[in-house]
Amino acid sequence: MARSSDEPPHHESHSDLSGSARDVVQAGNVHGGVHFHRGAAPNRPAPPRQLPGDIGGFVNRRNEIRTLDAVLGREAGGASGATGIYVITGTAGVGKTSLALHWAHSAQARFPSGQLYVNLRGYDPGEPVTAGQALDYFLRALGVAPSSMPALLEDRSALFRSLLADQRVLVVLDNAATVSQVRPLLPGNLDCLVLVTSRHRFSGLVARDGAHRLVLDVFSEQDAVQLLHTVTAGYRSLTGAETAADLSELARLCARLPLALRIAAERASSRPLMPLNELIADLRDESALWGALTAEEDDESDAVRSVFAWSYRALSEAAARQFRLLGLHPGPEFGVSAAAALAGTTTAVARQMLDVLTGAHVLEQTAYRRFQFHDLLRIYAAQQAAQYEDEEARGCALARILNYYFFTLAHAISWIAPLDRPVPMPEPDPGPDVVVEEFTERGLALRWFDQEQTNLEAAVRAAAAGGRHEVAWRIAALMRSVWVSRNPFQEWIATSETGLASATAIGDRRGQAEMRDSLGKAYLQSQRLDEAELQQREALRLRREIGDRYGEGVAVNALGLIDWRRRRLAAAEARFQQGREIFRGLADLRWESLLLTNLGMTRFDGLRLDAAEADLRRAVKLCRKAGDRAYEGNALFYLSMTQREGGRPEAAMATIQQALDIARTDRLTAWGAFWLLELARVHRALGEPGEALVCCQESAVAQRQIGDRNREAAAHDCTGEAYLDLDRPTEAATFHRVAVSVYRETRDQWALANALVNLTLALFGAGDEEEASGCAAEASELLGAFDDARATAQRERIAGLLS
Repeated sequence: MARSSDEPPHHESHSDLSGSARDVVQAGNVHGGVHFHRGAAPNRPAPPRQLPGDIGGFVNRRNEIRTLDAVLGREAGGASGATGIYVITGTAGVGKTSLALHWAHSAQARFPSGQLYVNLRGYDPGEPVTAGQALDYFLRALGVAPSSMPALLEDRSALFRSLLADQRVLVVLDNAATVSQVRPLLPGNLDCLVLVTSRHRFSGLVARDGAHRLVLDVFSEQDAVQLLHTVTAGYRSLTGAETAADLSELARLCARLPLALRIAAERASSRPLMPLNELIADLRDESALWGALTAEEDDESDAVRSVFAWSYRALSEAAARQFRLLGLHPGPEFGVSAAAALAGTTTAVARQMLDVLTGAHVLEQTAYRRFQFHDLLRIYAAQQAAQYEDEEARGCALARILNYYFFTLAHAISWIAPLDRPVPMPEPDPGPDVVVEEFTERGLALRWFDQEQTNLEAAVRAAAAGGRHEVAWRIAALMRSVWVSRNPFQEWIATSETGLASATAIGDRRGQAEMRDSLGKAYLQSQRLDEAELQQREALRLRREIGDRYGEGVAVNALGLIDWRRRRLAAAEARFQQGREIFRGLADLRWESLLLTNLGMTRFDGLRLDAAEADLRRAVKLCRKAGDRAYEGNALFYLSMTQREGGRPEAAMATIQQALDIARTDRLTAWGAFWLLELARVHRALGEPGEALVCCQESAVAQRQIGDRNREAAAHDCTGEAYLDLDRPTEAATFHRVAVSVYRETRDQWALANALVNLTLALFGAGDEEEASGCAAEASELLGAFDDARATAQRERIAGLLS
C-alpha cells in the first residue's frame, strides 16, 4: 500500500470476525452490485443525539405542531404516500429553528435510531456549510472514522443512505439556503424524517423530492403578547388594561417576530422596576431612528434592527465591547478561549461576558463552552465593530484571534503528528501574550482540531484577506498534517490555494514550497496525477533554490509515488533511490526507511523479488530503530508479499501476522483492512481458501465502511480467486465482475486489466468460453500499455489461455 510517505497513520478501532467462510460469505445482488450478506454493516456506536437544547418558554405554534404531529400519525397508521421531508420556511427571525427543535424534542422517542442535526449556515455572513462537510459530520456520528471518510460527495451521500437504510432517524437540516446543500443529505429510507428550515421555499425540493412545505408567519398579536408574558413571568407584574396595551405596543414594535420578542422580553425582565412604558418609549425612539436611516427596508427588518440596537445599548461597556468584537470572529462558532483572545482578556472575564450576552439573548450557547450568533445578530455585531472600533483596534483583535488559532494548532500538531517537520514559528503579532490551549494527549489535540476545523479554515481566509500572509500559509501547512490521513479534498485544496497565494504575495519561497507540497499530496490522493506532478515539480524547484535538502527529499519521494501510480517503475525506482541518498546524508532514519519501503514495493512490482526483499528487510529494521510502528507494518506488508511470491508462504504468514498485530494494537483500521488481503493470499498459497474468504469478508466490510471503492473492489477480486480455488467458478465470476465494474468507473487501468484476467479464468472454468475470450482480449489490450515485467507475465498468461 503506497501512500505519500510523510502521511500520518490512521488511528481507529479494529474488529475481528470468526466463523466458517462457507457460512458467512455469500454473493447476492444489491443495487446492481455484490455484497456479503452477514457482517456488511459497520459496528454502530450509540445512536446519535445531536439535537441542541429545547427552546425555553416555547409558546404558540399549535397549528404547525399539529401539522408535524400528523406526519407521525400517518406513518404509524401505515398510510401510503407520506413523505419523509418537511421544509419549514419563513422570514428571518420568525422562529423556524425554535419550532423545528421544539417539535423534534417532543418526537425524538419516535426515532430510536437517533437524531442528527446540522446548522448549514446558509445565511451566515461567513462560508456556508457544504453538503460534503455536513456528511462528514453525520458519518462520523454514525461511526465512520475521520480517517476513513470517502473523498467524493456522491460516495459520502451513498454511504450515508446505506447506513440509514434500516434505521429510523430524525434529521434536522437548519438554515439551508440552497437545494444543493440539502439533497445529498436526504436518506433514501422513508422511515427517516427530515426537517429543513430555510428562508427559501425550495420549490424544487417539493416538486422533485416530494417534500411538504410548512410556511411560518409572524405571530398573531395574541400569541406575541403571550410570549412576552411567558418570558417575563416571575420578573414583572403584568396586569391591568394599561399593561395589556403596552404589551401590544411592544409586540408591534418587534414586528411580532419571535427573535425580536425574546430579546425585548429579556430586556423587560432584567429591569423589573423600570416602568414598561418607559422601556417601550426607548424602543420607539430607536425604531424611529432606524426607520429614518433605512426607509427602503421592510418593516420586519427595521423592527429587528431596532430591537438589536435597543438591547445592545443596554449592555455594560465591557459586554458591548465583547459583543462587537465577537462579530469579527472569522468562523461561525467559538469557544471561551477564542472570545478571550478577541477581547484581549482572560478566559475568566470572557466567560462572565458570554454569560451576560447569552442572558440578554443576543448570543446562543450551543454546547459546553461553545457559542454562536443568530446570523442576523452576527451581522449586527460586525456592524457595531466597524462603527465603534477603529481600524487599529480591529486589526489588533484579528491578530489576537489568529494568534490563538495558529499557536494552538501548532501545539495540537506536535501531539497529532509528532514526527512531522515543524512549521517555522514567527513571533506573535501584536505581542507575546497569546491565549493557547494546552493538551496532555493526542486524543485531546484531535478533538480540538475536529471542533475547530471550520474556524481554522476561516482563519486562513481571514488572515489572507487581512494581509497577515505569514500566518495564512502556516496555518494551512499545519492543517496538512491531519488532512493527509482524512482526504477532505474540497477544504484541503481550497485552503492550500489560499495559503499558496499568501506565501506568493510576500515572496516566501519556503511557504510556497510547503503549499505546493500540500496541493500535490491532495491531488495525488484524489487521483489527479497531472496536477499532482505539476505541484511537486514546482515544490522541488523551490526547495532546491533555497537549499532545503530535507524538503528536496520529500518532493523527490512525492514524484516517485506519482511515477509509481502511473506504473512508470523505472522512473519511480530512480526517484526513490535519489530520495534515499538524500535522507541517508541527513541521517534521517525515519525517512530513509520510508524511501526503502517505496523502493522495495517498486521492485516487487517489477518482479525483482530478491532486491525487493533486501530493501524491505532493511526498511523494517530502520522503522524499528526510528520507532515508527505504522510504517514498520507497511514494510512488513510488502515483505510478506515478496516472500509469498518467492514461494515461502509460511514465512509470509509470520510476517503479515506481525503487520496485522501492529494494525490492531495501534488501531490502524484502514491500513489493517488492506493488509488483510495479503493474509487472504497467504492462506490461498497454503491451500486454505476457506480461511482466505473470511479475511476477504472482513476487508470488504471495512472498506465498505471506509468508502474506499478501489480497495473494496480488490477485496471482491480476491474473494473471486478464493472461490475459484474452491472449484466454484460461477461464484468466482460474480465477484470478479463486481471488481471489473468498479475499476471501470474509477479508471484504474492496471487493476482493471488484472481483474479481467481473473474473470477470464473463472469464465473458462464455468464453461463460458465466448465471454472469457472477450475478457481476455480486453485484458491483453489494456496490458499492452504497460512495459514492466509483471505486465509481460500477465500478457503471456492470457496468450496461454487463448491458445
